[in-house]
Parts: sequence; C-alpha cells; structure tokens
Amino acid sequence: MKGRTALTIAILSAFLMGLAVAPMSFWWLAWFALTPVWAMTVRTRSIKPAIVWGIVYHGFALHWITGLHPLMWLGLSWAASVSIVAFAWAFITLWGAFCTGIWAWGLARIPNRSIVRVIAGTALWCGLEFVRQWSALDWTSLAYTQSPHNLVILHLGRISGALTVTAAIVAVNGLIAEAWLAKSKKIIASAITLLIILHLIGFGLYQTAIVQSSEVKLTAGIIQGNVPTRQKLFAEGLRKALDGYSSGYRSLADQSVDFVVTPEGALPFLWQGENIRNAVTQAIAEKRVLALLGTFVPEGTRYTQSLIATAPDRSPIARYNKIKLVPLGEYLPFEKLLGGLIGRLSPIDAFMIPGDFNQQFETPIGRIAIGICFDSAFSEVFRHQVANKAEFLITASNLDPYSTVLMAQHEAHDIIRAIETDRWAVRVTNTGYSGIVDPHGRVKWRSQNNQYQTHADTIYRQQTQTFYVKWGNWLTPTLLGITAVLLFFVSRNQR
Repeated sequence: MKGRTALTIAILSAFLMGLAVAPMSFWWLAWFALTPVWAMTVRTRSIKPAIVWGIVYHGFALHWITGLHPLMWLGLSWAASVSIVAFAWAFITLWGAFCTGIWAWGLARIPNRSIVRVIAGTALWCGLEFVRQWSALDWTSLAYTQSPHNLVILHLGRISGALTVTAAIVAVNGLIAEAWLAKSKKIIASAITLLIILHLIGFGLYQTAIVQSSEVKLTAGIIQGNVPTRQKLFAEGLRKALDGYSSGYRSLADQSVDFVVTPEGALPFLWQGENIRNAVTQAIAEKRVLALLGTFVPEGTRYTQSLIATAPDRSPIARYNKIKLVPLGEYLPFEKLLGGLIGRLSPIDAFMIPGDFNQQFETPIGRIAIGICFDSAFSEVFRHQVANKAEFLITASNLDPYSTVLMAQHEAHDIIRAIETDRWAVRVTNTGYSGIVDPHGRVKWRSQNNQYQTHADTIYRQQTQTFYVKWGNWLTPTLLGITAVLLFFVSRNQR
C-alpha cells in the first residue's frame, strides 16, 4: 500500500472514530473505525498511519478547545490568545497521538498469530489508556464514543471500569482487521460473535433494578447560573451572579429540596467562612437548607478549586478540592523546571493546588462522591469515593466559554461515571448541560444551554458496590499478564 493511500485511509478512519463521539454520537462507527489502522500497522510495520490517526481523532474530538479564544478580556493580545489556545489544543492532541504511536510500535512487533495479536494489541491499548488516566491529561478514551446512546455496552464498565468498554472496542476492531489480513471467514465470525456476546452481557447488567424506596429518597436542587467568567471579574457581573444564586436558592428551598448545588466557581472569590456576608449566605442563613457552593479556598499563598457544604452560620460542613486541575489554566506543569517558559503561555498569575484521592464529603444527607469539571474524565476519582461508601454523585462544572460540543462530551463522561459506580448523578454547570442521571445512564432531566435555570428533582441514595468499585481496573493488568505469558510461549516455540 502506497504511503499517501495509507495516510488517506488513516485520516478517514480517524474521522469516523471522531464522529462516534458526542454530540454527533454515531457510536456504531467505533466498532470498525480502528480496523484500517490495525491492518496497515501489521502489514507495513510502520507507525506513521497510527500517529496520523491519533492526531486526527484526538484533534477532531477536542476541537472545542478552540472556544477558549478570545482571551483579550484577560488583558492579552489577540496573538497571545491564539497562541495559548493553539498550544493547549496541540499539546493534548499530540499526547494522544504519541500514545497511539506507541501502541502501533508494539503491535507491529507482536508475532504473526492472529489471536495472540488481538489479545496483546487490546492489552497494550488499555495499558496506555490506563497511563493516561493517571497523567494530568485524558479525555478521549475510546469508551466515551459509546456515551450517551449505547447504554447497554457502557454497563460493561461495572465489571472493570471504562477500560472494559475500551477493551471491547479494540478487540472487535482487532478481530475484523485480522480477518481482513487473513481473508478468514472464521475470524470475522468470531468478531461478530464477540460483539453480540458483549452486548448481551451489558444488557444483563442493564436489567438490574434501581432501589427507589422512600427511605433513600432525596430532592436535589440545581442552579445553573449562566454568568460568564469574564463578567464575574467586574462588579456588575458579580452582583448578577450573587442575585441569581441567592434567588435560585430561595426558590428551591421553598420547594422543600434537601440540598442545593451551585456550579464550579459560582462564587468567584476566596471563601473566608464566617467572615463571608453576601446575598447568598444571607439566603442560606434564612432558609437553612443545605447548600453546596462552588468557590475558592485559600491555602497559604495559593488556593483550591472547591465545593463546600455550608451550615446556616456559614461554617463549612464538608469540603472537596478539585483533584484533576487543568494544565496552564489552573496549574503550571513542571513549574520548578519550566516555570519561566511555560508561565508566559498562561493567563493565570496564581495557580491552584490539587486535592488528594482520600477526600470524603460527609453531610447531614449522607456521604457524597464529588467531582469538579475535569475530574469527570477520570474514573478513579469517583470509584475511590464510592468504595468509601458515597451514596450518590455530584459534579460541579463551569464549561464557560465552550460550545455545546464540550457540554455534550462532559455529560457523556458523567453518564459513564454513573453507570460504572451504580449511582445517581447530579450534574450542575454554569452554562449547560446540567442534569439528573440515573444509575443506568438515562438522563432524567437536562437543562437548556446558555440559560439561567433552576430545577428540583428526585434522586435516590445507593449503597451497592459494583465489581469495578470493589476491585478497580483489574482487567488491564490481567490482559497484560496473559499477553506476557502468550508471548513467552510463542517465543520459546519459535526458538
């Protein structure tokens, strides 16, 4: 196959995988969109098609990052704004493409045996996604191509997390590619059989009942503030935010909700506890309904992005600090080594510090698993909290100034988190989409984007523990172990 033809095929197949991602959500494309790159890598032993595939897929899926421009309201020039946005988009795209290239390099060196190559190729892809999950950057896991519409297959996440779904997609693609290379009807039959079996397993998990008794019932209140971040830097915007959140809180309290949640950074100032007095804290003091407020908390010379549960006297009941901070926007990567260089690329003067994985958010209505914005892409953030007996999920996000593409993708991640932990999820954002998601991933309510909205809805506390919550991502090390054993025996037989 000629070089230009191979690259053209890689680009087209990457676009197909990108179309599987929300909001386009042609999820079925993901089950064969990796096949051409797999086949070309095995046949040519070249990693170039895979790298091009990675650039196009990750770049296309992440094109919403460009919505960050313009940043002139931060005092930056037009050129500086474009440079920052372009750097952020390119960096995360190339990180994904680098991982795809490593996968292709490994795939090309696996012995020429179809089943061994399928198992090893699947294990290697999952291993690289696992590494990305523990890095500072991850968003474009193959699993999220199936959210929000293929809820049946997403239930495989209850077995070993989202990487179970990724493994399923890669394995089916691998079998199709191997059937193509070997011109084998038997292998293509195996791919079809595996696809059907995986969906049947997911369907069985999808049929489990959701506990909905009055003893575990709660009424959640959501305020979607819809005040752009750039407006809250000025007095008029801050007044609008405080008025919107205080009036929304009062309205929801009058509807007898059990708690009210505001988005990430709803109160755009450093929280000073009992010394804070404004329209929102006054409303809390009067109505005395549990409030979960998105704000910032000072930590020495820096601060945390936090969600605080407050008592009527403004004292904190519980606090969660965002774990997965956004590079350049919320913290400086390699600050000691590259601070002077990278600092010029960021509009932020003072950086945040991350929370740790051992946080517990204990409130009068029960223990809650919390995530703030970027946390939603990382399964382990929520698994750890649910393993420690959190009974439902809350995610608080800003999502301003991004388009509905990010809104849909963010919702897609939260749907996966609800399914794999078997928990109700309350999603509150600044600009949309806010919503309520049940443990089977069904969206019970979704807000309109770029509108001020309040909403009260019913959720239920759950105490179940899925295999994933109990045992974590056990599938990836198992696949890697099986791969090591297979390669050992293949190598010995060849000798």
